[in-house]
Amino acid sequence: MSIEKPSVLFVCVHNAGRSQMAAGYLRELGAGRIEVRSAGSEPKDQINPVAVDAMAEDGIDITGNTPKILTVDVVKESDVVITMGCGDACPIFPGKRYEDWELDDPAGQGIESVRPIRDEIKRRVEVLVGELLPAAA
Repeated sequence: MSIEKPSVLFVCVHNAGRSQMAAGYLRELGAGRIEVRSAGSEPKDQINPVAVDAMAEDGIDITGNTPKILTVDVVKESDVVITMGCGDACPIFPGKRYEDWELDDPAGQGIESVRPIRDEIKRRVEVLVGELLPAAA
């Protein structure tokens, strides 16, 4: 089965930290070859400013992103759904790939605590890109 342009959805509760950082890395590392979405089961009204700062340190700007509500349609439209602590809030559809990334929530934490979360997200996104975009493609 070959998917021309795979789509990935990152989901966390507030769509303000982890899922936004993951989406930022996937947009950068996927270089336009992967469709990237993110959403939250209870989205905040803005992105966590510490997450924005942590990403900026690594050269990725997520300041223009806004938290979005998780909908059934956005899950249906995605090939890969990666949850980060939203648990049962994410609907399950057959034929999709689901992963749950257990990551600390950066909400309310300082930059020193958010950097290792950011670095682990980047590592996992790099693995994901390698799986979705084989080098031979």
